Amino acid sequence: MIKPMEVCYLDLHEAARRVAEKDISPVELTETLLARIDTVDVRVRSYVTVLHEEARRAARVAEQSMRRGGYRGPLHGIPIAIKDLYNTKGVETTSCSKVRAGFIPDKDCTVVSKLREAGAVILGKVTTHEFAFGFDSVPTRNPWNLDHIPSGSSGGSGAALAAGLCFAATGSDTGGSIRAPAAANGIAGIKPTYGRVSKEGVAVLSWSLDHTGPMARSVRDLAIVLHAIAGFDPDDPHTKDVPVPDYAAALTGNIRGVRIGVPRNYFFDDVQAPVQDAVTAAIGTLQSLGANAVPVTIAGLDDILDCFFPLVTSEASTYHQKTLRQSPDLFGEDVRLFLETGELMLATTYITAQRARSVFKASFREALQDVDVMVTPTQPMTAPKVGQTVCRFGDREESVFAASARFCAPFNLSGLPAASVPCGFAPDGLPIGLQIVGKPFDEATVLRVADAFERHSDWHLRHPALK
Repeated sequence: MIKPMEVCYLDLHEAARRVAEKDISPVELTETLLARIDTVDVRVRSYVTVLHEEARRAARVAEQSMRRGGYRGPLHGIPIAIKDLYNTKGVETTSCSKVRAGFIPDKDCTVVSKLREAGAVILGKVTTHEFAFGFDSVPTRNPWNLDHIPSGSSGGSGAALAAGLCFAATGSDTGGSIRAPAAANGIAGIKPTYGRVSKEGVAVLSWSLDHTGPMARSVRDLAIVLHAIAGFDPDDPHTKDVPVPDYAAALTGNIRGVRIGVPRNYFFDDVQAPVQDAVTAAIGTLQSLGANAVPVTIAGLDDILDCFFPLVTSEASTYHQKTLRQSPDLFGEDVRLFLETGELMLATTYITAQRARSVFKASFREALQDVDVMVTPTQPMTAPKVGQTVCRFGDREESVFAASARFCAPFNLSGLPAASVPCGFAPDGLPIGLQIVGKPFDEATVLRVADAFERHSDWHLRHPALK
């Protein structure tokens, strides 16, 4: 008989196999996870809303459908979590803000609708930094060390996965908020190409920088969920009508001859020593699997955050302008200050940033011409402590916000697909992430490289000591 802890830490694809073979039922999976949420999440605090009865009903429906031969695929009957930015029909969706207290959508967003069509069981809503405008996700704590943050605005998703409280989760990523919590919590996440996955029904932070995507405990699980949610959506004008491949089929384990770009500038500057060592070792592992490491230089990146901040603050302030002017007290202090900064941003500053962005995009296109993917640290540091405001790199101090965005935001600006997978642990026991970046709409190669690395390491198999 499989033990409850072993059930909670099954990879999604393994849970799906057991469900398909009738070794375990959707009801058993759901009940086991709900029990663990009730026991563990009082400390991790990753869930905003737990849908006990709705999840049980969905699990029963999935089980009955399978008995009648209506198996829908690897997400059928699998319990997952939804970031609180995503509209869920009949379930309060607050974006973790007083601004939307009591807001109950009358329809699912496109991604949630697709997940339900695939048969997934929605366990509940998990935390986000208020309107995704930050890297904290209060009050959620990092399961590896409860004195540290889960990082990223998708911190609830990352923490829930690391704590064994769901099999997959949705995230959103404007400056790194899928990849930062993936790195901080020792799980996997992918920000797809801009336009690959619909944002319809997901609260806006920045129209031109927001991406939606999956988070899970293995790369194969990312491939399964991404395949379910990707594709053109007529209700989202930002999506592109580009064929969606079978991402799981791309995971061959073979990366012999794959050209991996290793940046010579920017991405290895001001990095904590354990992060540098872990990422360097990971690159060595990829080379041992037959990949070719190719040095690349990306021009002009030193000013990239000066481009990112005007865009994100201006667009966020535009989205929230009416509420900010009428009820500023409803916003948390940090978010209100960011939005007020956006109100003061000059149109000329915004346009200058957009022009600089086009230059950065061209630099990345050029750097990727002779390689298949690039690899970098996901974050220059491990997860900061709760309440920490600055990070130190040698003699230099940097705000937690800037440090968290530094290696991730470039790929929001460029719109390129980027994944994070665990590649080590610091001496203090906190996880470290490896970022793998690909060409537009080539998530398949990103996932193939990530999966090959995962097959030859055991970092993703480690779990925090939560009981």
